[in-house]
Amino acid sequence: MINFKIDPICTDLDDKIKYKIDHKTKPLGSLGKLEKIAFQVAKIQKTLQPKLSKPHIVVVGSDHNICEEGVSPCPQEITWQQMINFSQGGGGIGLLAKQYNIELSIVDAGVDYDFNESTSIINAKVKKGSGNFLKGSAMTRKECIQAIENGAKIVADIHKKGCNVIAFGEMGIGNTSPASILLSLYADIPLKECVGAGSGLNTDGIKHKFKVLNTAIENNLTSNDPIDILSQFGGLEIATITGGMLKAAELNMLIINDGFIITSALLAAHAINNNVIDYVIHSHESKEGGHSLMINFLKGNPILDLDLRLGEGTGAALAYPIIEGAIAMINDMTSFEEADITDTTEHGESVL
Repeated sequence: MINFKIDPICTDLDDKIKYKIDHKTKPLGSLGKLEKIAFQVAKIQKTLQPKLSKPHIVVVGSDHNICEEGVSPCPQEITWQQMINFSQGGGGIGLLAKQYNIELSIVDAGVDYDFNESTSIINAKVKKGSGNFLKGSAMTRKECIQAIENGAKIVADIHKKGCNVIAFGEMGIGNTSPASILLSLYADIPLKECVGAGSGLNTDGIKHKFKVLNTAIENNLTSNDPIDILSQFGGLEIATITGGMLKAAELNMLIINDGFIITSALLAAHAINNNVIDYVIHSHESKEGGHSLMINFLKGNPILDLDLRLGEGTGAALAYPIIEGAIAMINDMTSFEEADITDTTEHGESVL
């Protein structure tokens, strides 16, 4: 039984946090999203002096046997090849994690490949690839729960090392297919609006992908229970990330959300326990069309809009320095009183 105790974020300090931000030496509300970010992190941490400690990105990989139906133009071996690349500091996420001094962990949740034990890849493999959900289920309920629990344990272990801010990335050829179905079912949006090009499908390819996914739903949707939906149509990496997000929120960690696939895991986590969203900052809005629908459903306010669609956690990495700036603002920017400057707060409007 999945049971995460996630409290709504505390409101006891709201007035004091707002006062501190509003009385910095600036026109009221003039730092916009930075003020909102600082306000949210201070609320999560229940303090007027929030801090970011040992930021971490967890990249989780899995294969998807729905690829048997021609829903992706890319060969599946790219999944395991990229996982090795990431573990050696390569790829977009390897570069950006190094650039912004973010710890990186690579997790195998269901890659159809046996990694050498000498690699740094964490073994959380439930099975070799999520099942072809056109013909059956991606996972049994037991396998899905195991993946959720694996993700929770990985995050709990990271938290024990002093981390209080975490993001997730993914690697899995074909994983926009499960993400599209999860968006449609969790957010009650017509599937046609949720299906996009993924890693490069043309117009005919998108039409075929929609037909496959729509048939899968028509044939195999048997329950509206959030874990049953995740089991039937999700992916092992998505389920693992779902568990990681739920545990992070339970531990009062800040979660930096990434793109389309990661947000499908957030939709699953939100369906299981909607308090998880209080702990989330949306890093960016992806170029993948369905991502904006996800963000709107979750009432998010992304920091960046850079036409990204790489995944891997790259959007979260790029947004992290801006979050750092927000925390520096609330902690270190001078107040009107400290600088002996006339207080102008009565002449503006707060964004908080």
